[in-house]
Amino acid sequence: MDEMRKPFQGVSNIFRFNWHFYLIALVSVALLMIINQWLTRDFQLITFGIAFLIFASTSTSLAVSTYIYDLSGFYNFEWLKLKIHPDEKVLNINAGFDETSKILKDKFNLINLQVFDFYDPNQHTEISIKRARKAYPPFGETQKIPTSSFPLKDNSIDKAFIIFSAHEIRKSEERIQFFKEIRRVLQTKGIVIVVEHLRDIPNFVAYNIGFFHFLSEGSWHKTFREAQLKTIDEFKLTPFVTASILSKDGNTY
Repeated sequence: MDEMRKPFQGVSNIFRFNWHFYLIALVSVALLMIINQWLTRDFQLITFGIAFLIFASTSTSLAVSTYIYDLSGFYNFEWLKLKIHPDEKVLNINAGFDETSKILKDKFNLINLQVFDFYDPNQHTEISIKRARKAYPPFGETQKIPTSSFPLKDNSIDKAFIIFSAHEIRKSEERIQFFKEIRRVLQTKGIVIVVEHLRDIPNFVAYNIGFFHFLSEGSWHKTFREAQLKTIDEFKLTPFVTASILSKDGNTY
């Protein structure tokens, strides 16, 4: 567990920013149990089964989130087999909630770290992001940007991190343009690190219908391909989280 993060900070944030979902689940289970008392045995089995599924799904999502964000060691970045030098220009892009810039700066002694935030309250209307932004102020000199245009010169960035944020760009065309901008500002030998949940079986088991908020592996590959970024490595950080390492020309790292 990273020393800069508090114990169980990840799952507590999830509960804190999405408490309305858990309240709905709790009230639903309670109502089903109350109604259950006046039903025949056959209907009691049905209502009990529904209540159990709601409870099991909610508990599973919290347990998986605890594993990913608090116990897996994700935030120590030991999984990143990549050298980052203090004189390199590094870009970290978030979607309104930034848990990684301070960790990256401290861990890699990054002097030239730039942080972009493409959160747009008119498009990104999730109440959880609004709550997160109130709880955690932006890192340092974070710049607000549109997804279609970065205030950077061509070939000016050595490394770019996009961690748990790019899926918030829901429109495919906008997402492709976003990654085209990343390619434009990336040095010829530069590297892009994308970390995301996928719309796959493990995340369905973990988050039930919530997995529809994620994108499929095929969607990500199409986005990278259309943006003319080559996948030079792809690996699982946990069964639920995938890291994609991209470059302009397919160079290894």
